[in-house]
Amino acid sequence: MTDTDERYMREALREARAAGAGDEVPIGAVVVCRGRVIARGHNMTERLHDPTAHAEMIALTAATEALGGKYLDDCTLYVTVEPCPMCAAALCWAQLGRLVWGAPDVRRGYSLFSPSLLHPRTEVSSGLLGDECAALVKEYFKSKR
Repeated sequence: MTDTDERYMREALREARAAGAGDEVPIGAVVVCRGRVIARGHNMTERLHDPTAHAEMIALTAATEALGGKYLDDCTLYVTVEPCPMCAAALCWAQLGRLVWGAPDVRRGYSLFSPSLLHPRTEVSSGLLGDECAALVKEYFKSKR
């Protein structure tokens, strides 16, 4: 992974912090296409009363709107925590070109269930700033106990 990847993951971390500030599970995402951020998202399940309002889904919707089409084959999604199966399946339908995630989700991550949930051409990189991404989520849940 490159310095550019790290820069974009830091953008996703900013989104995660915004989620945490809104009393949401602190997960953030950004979509990059041809070298620029075209969409951002963070968890909004509590705010919207919507169990599908995950960071990836918010960013995916914004990205397809920005591009005017449903395919993200020229795009990279940076997300602070491994996507769940719902999000991975949505990314498959969008034919995402590349996925970069930070911390694994050891309870609900898509790879626990089936790595084939992603599109076969989607490149995957994992562990980028993983400790920092995981720390945000751990601190959030620690404060809830």
